[in-house]
Amino acid sequence: MCIRDSLGYSDTKSYTAPIVDRNNIEIMGWAPITVVSLAPDSHASAARVASLVGGIEPAITAETIRTGLDANPGTDYAVISLRREDIEPIRGMLEAVPGIRLVEQGRLVTSDRRIDSPAFAGLPDYWNDRLTTGAGWALQVVNPSGTFELGGREPDELRSIETTVDVALQAAAQNAVDAQNAPATIVALEPSTGGILAVAQNPAADAQGPISLTGLYPPGSTFKTVTTAAALDAGLATVDTPVACPSRATIEGRSIPNDNEFDLGTVPLHTAFARSCNTTQGALAVQLSPEAMRDTAARLGFGVDFRAPALTTVTGQVPVTTGGAARVEAAIGQGTVTASPFGIAVMEASLANDGHMIMPNLIPDERTTADQTPAPLPAETVAALRTMMREAVTNGSASSLNDIENLGGKTGTAEIGSGPAHGWFAGIVHDIAFCAFVEGADSSGPAVAMSGQFLRGAGEALTR
Repeated sequence: MCIRDSLGYSDTKSYTAPIVDRNNIEIMGWAPITVVSLAPDSHASAARVASLVGGIEPAITAETIRTGLDANPGTDYAVISLRREDIEPIRGMLEAVPGIRLVEQGRLVTSDRRIDSPAFAGLPDYWNDRLTTGAGWALQVVNPSGTFELGGREPDELRSIETTVDVALQAAAQNAVDAQNAPATIVALEPSTGGILAVAQNPAADAQGPISLTGLYPPGSTFKTVTTAAALDAGLATVDTPVACPSRATIEGRSIPNDNEFDLGTVPLHTAFARSCNTTQGALAVQLSPEAMRDTAARLGFGVDFRAPALTTVTGQVPVTTGGAARVEAAIGQGTVTASPFGIAVMEASLANDGHMIMPNLIPDERTTADQTPAPLPAETVAALRTMMREAVTNGSASSLNDIENLGGKTGTAEIGSGPAHGWFAGIVHDIAFCAFVEGADSSGPAVAMSGQFLRGAGEALTR
């Protein structure tokens, strides 16, 4: 019998390059992990496995394990992947469970399991592409005598991959959303660069997917920033123009009330904005052109499609309204207007960027593109909006946050049929623009409170 030599070729990669935040703090790195799997038909072991790993991942139960086994009969079911510090205390007990299989692997993981984000979802593929580009190679001959190296090239030594994330802000955002029971998200951007500073979701939101970046909801009164900007730009009003704010008004056949039907009488526009008068906004909107709100929103990046490396996002949609009830509803962020929390954060960041649309990005070395390049808002419109947003915090619908220096913002409550309304708060403070969203909160109150927890918990990261 003749045994021939065999040749082997393999790529070699530099797995040591970490992914870091804007301050060079590691957020993801290559680490040994253990995949805990159950063999097919190991349903009887589900409860025991759940009891061992449930303290690490509470979402794993005997029921979820049995469901996983049933979903792909005949194949192993991967229950969980554990870091070394998690697997070692329970390794012996797991190995004693019938049907258990432990497979050792290497994987890119978050350096701190508490610091995770939907914004990180595209980073492993980006990291791997960078490793592949700089890969080396090895050529080997294998025979019964052993393995012999014939030649090769060492992989390029890769430097760390820098992101725009700020770990301190990400931690503050995560702590804030985790305090909510309903699905909750916070998205924070840096207006001067467009960088993604933080994207946080609580477990209830995670169960629905990356809603912070791609979920679409009626934005409620946060959209009044667009409606007011369009009215100012069209010359329909100034900051100080007296406007009517009755408790309820019928406009173009649509009866529109203020929240709890409050009545301010006739007040300056800045007061109507700060107190979030629906009736004022509806009356302004019917004087606008059909395209005005759509085009104004686009100037702030809302409704624009961005393509950024390692990042998948949707901003929202603002329709052209020919008139009637549709335009009145759109004016207050209802009807067919939809937005993601990311889209509202982009709007705020563009406003903070002197009215110039930002180009959101996660990797500062990479270029973001957009499907349109709208002109910026006029400087006087930007200044007027910033003044009104500040008043909303000092003496308006977000006055519980008036202790936070330089904060301006806009609350929003968005009705959704017969269910509880969604709650929003979007704001600007220093070089941070953000959006807080709580699904089914029934008011903007929880989003405002969550924003306060985020900003007060950010510490020095708020101003650096």
